[in-house]
Amino acid sequence: MRCFLQQAPLWQRRPALVAAAIIFLTTAVRLWFVASEQLDLVQDEAQYWDWTRRLQLSYYSKGPLIAWVIKLWTGVFGDTGLGVRFGAVLHSCLAQMVLYFGVARLMRMPTVALWTLVIANTTPLFMVSGILMTTDSPLLLCWAVALFSLYWAGEREDAPLPYVLLAVSMALGLLAKYMMLAMFGVAVLYMAGLYRHRMLSRRFALRALTAMAVGAAAGFVPILIWNMQHDWVGFKHVGTLAGVTSSKPKPLIRFDRFPEYFGAQVGLITPWWFVFMLAGAWRALSFWRSGSAPVAVREDLAHVRRSLLLAAGFWMLWLFFIVWSFHTRIYPNWSAMSYVAGIILAAMAVDRGTLMVRRAAVTARGRRFAWRPVWVGLGMAVFLLVHGLTYLPLPEKLNPAVRLMGWHDLGNKLGEVQRSLPDPDKVFFFSSAYDVTASLAYYAPGKPYTYCVDFGRRMSQYDLWPGPQDKVGWDAVYVGKENPPVPPGLAAMFEESSYIRYETTHRGRKGRTFYIVTLRNFNGHWPRQSFGVY
Repeated sequence: MRCFLQQAPLWQRRPALVAAAIIFLTTAVRLWFVASEQLDLVQDEAQYWDWTRRLQLSYYSKGPLIAWVIKLWTGVFGDTGLGVRFGAVLHSCLAQMVLYFGVARLMRMPTVALWTLVIANTTPLFMVSGILMTTDSPLLLCWAVALFSLYWAGEREDAPLPYVLLAVSMALGLLAKYMMLAMFGVAVLYMAGLYRHRMLSRRFALRALTAMAVGAAAGFVPILIWNMQHDWVGFKHVGTLAGVTSSKPKPLIRFDRFPEYFGAQVGLITPWWFVFMLAGAWRALSFWRSGSAPVAVREDLAHVRRSLLLAAGFWMLWLFFIVWSFHTRIYPNWSAMSYVAGIILAAMAVDRGTLMVRRAAVTARGRRFAWRPVWVGLGMAVFLLVHGLTYLPLPEKLNPAVRLMGWHDLGNKLGEVQRSLPDPDKVFFFSSAYDVTASLAYYAPGKPYTYCVDFGRRMSQYDLWPGPQDKVGWDAVYVGKENPPVPPGLAAMFEESSYIRYETTHRGRKGRTFYIVTLRNFNGHWPRQSFGVY
């Protein structure tokens, strides 16, 4: 026995040490990437930063947590890329800790926990959430805590801590994104599975659902108050995006959206991990298909519990969005929370040897070929690719990072345009797209308050804030990414206009192209053509 332990690899002998190394190294790389500002802010990140200048109980499209977190860290690091994105790096580090502790200690699968960290750190979805400060970043952490708290409470139903963590994660998760409410569906399915196997305790079910309800209510209160004060625009917006409410009738079933959505899911997870994920999820689903004979004659009780929970955590949300993609457009990241359970299921499949991963799948000249390093190597290649996009000589059309290049250069150009006007102190910046408006707020000279004109678009947070009607007589700079560069509506707002097409650069490489329109003598007319379209 002693000889076996001495010959066992380090990841088997000291899994916690290996996990700490993985978490430390990946967090260090993300911190370097963010601090060195390899890429400019995503437009949504700029919008969330802009929210921090007007802290509220909630906002048009999201809850308030994202603004509160960015406000905290920009207070420490300033209005910099590190300040805006530090929360994402921290959330990624904490999420990895939660994943390892939950799988290794609570579910008692240390080697699976290591594979979970490997898979999480080599899938674009989780890598990006550790760099970009979007609402999925804190939500992922809250979702993972809630998932493991639910499992912990099921095993230690009299311990108060898992219920407290469950309530807190529900509250914070809902403040981050309404998607946290889907955890109720996961919990109910999990309990239904336990009931089917005669393993459900009424005390656990009552306490867990009560804790979730209390936490959700606490997180929902500020959102509800804000929506009551703003004609329920946040709920109307979510209903419209989800295809539940719409000003225009939509067909009940359409097939053109599904291929794009499903392809995006494969890309977000990578094809090889995606296959392992489905394999692990299908095996976990077998516990739902099995009969309700006493557990003692079937499987280990803990194995049944974790399989039921992970199957509920993956299939409930993932299948819902697959089905709903046949009705309306589903954004690729909407199903992101299903992959918290999904990567654990994939790790279980890899560790178990599913789909030729186990050694001895292929024989070459009598030697056994190890497939696992191949998958790790592919994952490492993806990791390096994501963190090295600014250095790779990819064509513009094939480089997804191009849309995050050039904003800083655009800001410098806007400074030149502003200084060329007769009174640079009386110049405001605006656009007709909320995302460009947000980026102007961050990158325009002096980080000014910017405005979003409505020439025919859906509503945004900028429509709930004051427009530039008090700036009659001022000059302005309009930035657009569309062609023709000068919207017809601008003629009714200013006396004269001129524009340039500006190709930005980022670290010596070509960035995005914009149209900069210089406008003279604002007359106070501010159109709102589509107000009420959510």
